Amino acid sequence: MTAFRQGSGDDLGQEYLGKIRGVLPGGLGMLFLGILLLILLYASVAYVPAGNVGVLTLFGRVTGEVLPEGTHLVNPFKGNNTMSIRTQELKETASVPSDEGLVMTLDTSLLFRLNPEKAAEVYQKIGPQFVDVVVEPNMRSAIRSVTAAHSASALYTGGREEVAQKIYDELVHQLSARGVEVQSVLLRDIQLPQMLKSAIEAKQQAEQDALRMAFVLQKEKQEADRKRIEAQGVRDFQTTVSQGISQQLLEWKGIEATEKLANSPNTKVVIIGNTKNGLPLILEPK
Repeated sequence: MTAFRQGSGDDLGQEYLGKIRGVLPGGLGMLFLGILLLILLYASVAYVPAGNVGVLTLFGRVTGEVLPEGTHLVNPFKGNNTMSIRTQELKETASVPSDEGLVMTLDTSLLFRLNPEKAAEVYQKIGPQFVDVVVEPNMRSAIRSVTAAHSASALYTGGREEVAQKIYDELVHQLSARGVEVQSVLLRDIQLPQMLKSAIEAKQQAEQDALRMAFVLQKEKQEADRKRIEAQGVRDFQTTVSQGISQQLLEWKGIEATEKLANSPNTKVVIIGNTKNGLPLILEPK
């Protein structure tokens, strides 16, 4: 709460009240005095809505006092001028040149707000319309100066974040000293000439096709390596097995098979003593 101040305005009011008491009868004078006090009390109440600050002026002169949101008691001769300190969005659609001289359309949004500590200075030196006077012209200038240093293809592909950051830095440098806090710069859309847009898209498509072909070739190479390793493993296995098989081993396995067949309850004819490899011949009876 801001305390009520006694000053030159109060002395003037007391002088008028003294003259009124001398001119008007007692009862009527008291009534008039009560009405006057009510008017002065009402004029002493300053209300600042949420999300705003109040800049006080005295007879048109900015006092430098800034009221926060809420209800305050002030000098009744002081005026309360509210200014928003909420975040605002300024949208700008501009045709800007690239470093190649190509003209493109850039849709940009600026998020900003008034610095509460500099509200009185902004009201005095710029005025309540500071957005139209300071923010918008500086935003247009920053967009043009930054985009002119970048190619159109860079803006359309991977350079958007860099451009937005440079516009932000430029606006912070220009507007901070004027009492405006820059919060963010957003590039909503970039529209290139149709011929350039088609060329960039064709280049990107060719790069994607090249990457896809490289992936296919790599996959085929890996499959060929897999088959070569598999064939080598089969060959090594066959070599190992063939080296471990001998005529004596085959004859021994034949004898073991003959013994098992002889003990089998199934009806069969077993002929032992084949002269070729010594293995039994099994004949099923008809």
